[in-house]
Amino acid sequence: MMRGMTRREREVTDREEIIRILDKCKILHLGLTDGDEPYVAPLNYGYVMDGDHLTLYMHGATQGYKLDLMRKNPKVFFEMECDVEWFGGEVACQYGTAYLSIMGRGKAEIIEDVEEKKAALSLFMKSQTGKDFTFTDKIVSGVALMKIDVLEYTAKRRPMPAHMV
Repeated sequence: MMRGMTRREREVTDREEIIRILDKCKILHLGLTDGDEPYVAPLNYGYVMDGDHLTLYMHGATQGYKLDLMRKNPKVFFEMECDVEWFGGEVACQYGTAYLSIMGRGKAEIIEDVEEKKAALSLFMKSQTGKDFTFTDKIVSGVALMKIDVLEYTAKRRPMPAHMV
């Protein structure tokens, strides 16, 4: 589900453009909490866009802090960006950064089912490389697969100012 934003002129609502951003970004910053302490981890990701519903997939070690936090509190926040380009100006207020981004919140789940892990790894690799891969039971047993059921998200475009193009 898409969520509105303050700077409506920068909001991206076109599904095809959102998919282009998802395809172009390669790192997702995953926000978790440890009690009242925040924790953010950069991860590669894969995704499925079913209508407007977004599901994200990440992989990592089979044990560790990130998985411990997900088990304690599956509520997560994520952010990804691409096409980041700094620009300057004549006065301080004209400086800034052009970019594309997606951010949102969801519920994380650690995938245990072997067949679901294989499918998730295939999606992950397709998103990262554009290529199709298949995986054996042995390969998926050595990796943790995490899924985020995205509850809401926003996509944003801040273009390069006309005077800089």
